[in-house]
Amino acid sequence: MRISAIEHDFIGVGFGPSNLAIAVAIEEQIQHGKKALDYCCIEKKPAFIWHGSMLLEGSDMQISFLKDLATLRDPTSRFTFINYLHEKGRLREFINLKSFFPSRIEYNDYLRWAASHFDHRCRYGEEVVDIEPVKEGGKVTRLQVHSLDASGRAHTRLARNVVFGIGGVPSIPEAFDGVRDDRVFHAAYYLERIEALVQRNATPRRIAVIGGGQSGAEIFMDLVSRFSDVEVTLITRGKALMPSDDSPFVNEIFSPEFTDLIYHQPEELRRATLEKYRSTNYSVVDLDLIEKIYMLLYQQQVSGNKRHALLPGRDVSEVRLGSSGVELALCKRDSSETEPIQFDAVVMATGYRRDDHKRLLGSLESYIDGYDVERDYRLRTKGDFLPKIYLQGCCEDSHGLSDTLLSVLAVRSVEILESLRDDRILLNKQNKSIQQNTGGQRCCPVEKLSPAFRVAI
Repeated sequence: MRISAIEHDFIGVGFGPSNLAIAVAIEEQIQHGKKALDYCCIEKKPAFIWHGSMLLEGSDMQISFLKDLATLRDPTSRFTFINYLHEKGRLREFINLKSFFPSRIEYNDYLRWAASHFDHRCRYGEEVVDIEPVKEGGKVTRLQVHSLDASGRAHTRLARNVVFGIGGVPSIPEAFDGVRDDRVFHAAYYLERIEALVQRNATPRRIAVIGGGQSGAEIFMDLVSRFSDVEVTLITRGKALMPSDDSPFVNEIFSPEFTDLIYHQPEELRRATLEKYRSTNYSVVDLDLIEKIYMLLYQQQVSGNKRHALLPGRDVSEVRLGSSGVELALCKRDSSETEPIQFDAVVMATGYRRDDHKRLLGSLESYIDGYDVERDYRLRTKGDFLPKIYLQGCCEDSHGLSDTLLSVLAVRSVEILESLRDDRILLNKQNKSIQQNTGGQRCCPVEKLSPAFRVAI
């Protein structure tokens, strides 16, 4: 085991967009004369990549490039998407596209370009496996972060604080529990698994895609275009593919100001608000993609060659593995009638869980107060526990739908940094908060939201 003698101000668990945004914010603060924080990030991937298995040809971002790592905080930052384009020599050509939505492949390149400035801060190819307390004088004062590298060597590092940015883990439907087969895989591994099947000369002829959201629809169309002789079936629980609501007033739920508003709502009202706006992010598809799928299926009716299919209103009730394929028992939700259909491969575009931090914090559970978080994304802990633990991407229930997305990266990163520094005055200034008669709680400057949106909520 390798034990580092360095005691870091904080260790970042994961080095995706969330902790990358914090690294960017630290660099900017140093440029403005603030004291540097000593930190490192531990990332299990061998190099930086963002949703690598969903970097599909023709797939675009669903948020504006202006919601990058820095612009909403500091448009003059060297880490903006605009400056990335300038340094890559593509700014003029990008302007000619007349689009706010770059391709997902290009946005991954932007994030990788930004991450390359912090290679000395990230330990790639290591996976955090445990975090343990270090006690002094009856109190926990520091944390030991244990990790394993690709060769199986153990590493231990000391930190005064920990910042999580690990993203989600695949959510597997109940019917697929215990299924272990190369022909059945989650969308998180889509490109690598499909390419592996092709390389083994085992190109499937009948593929099922399960899920009625954006990922399922994108994979369906990718398979249709990737293979000329494959039958692709899209299976959804909903009766129809539903369009995402990205209209201007509704999009204000992704603004940093809305985070304050949603956090300070009573729990019952907060849940109702989140449910009301789920159509912005869950089980929905961009309208132009829905239209492409509809046109594809319509043209099949014209030609009479009905190779691809959409099967809505169905649940997978059972999975049977056999030498000739994977049989899915599809139960119609409106009649409970079950129909068995056989496929050569199955892709689960069934979303992600956001609770893997609990597994890594198991050794600290006795110090954690119910896994609730403060407004600054700090996990609530007991009085004899001095380190701060911050959660990113798993605070949707308290901080709103933007928490799992890229929309708040530029602002959230500074909120966490100022909390780490205990600089409460600057934190309040950054949020432009106001005090109301709510026992001193910070609350949202609601007037910054549009009048129509204030009425809507």
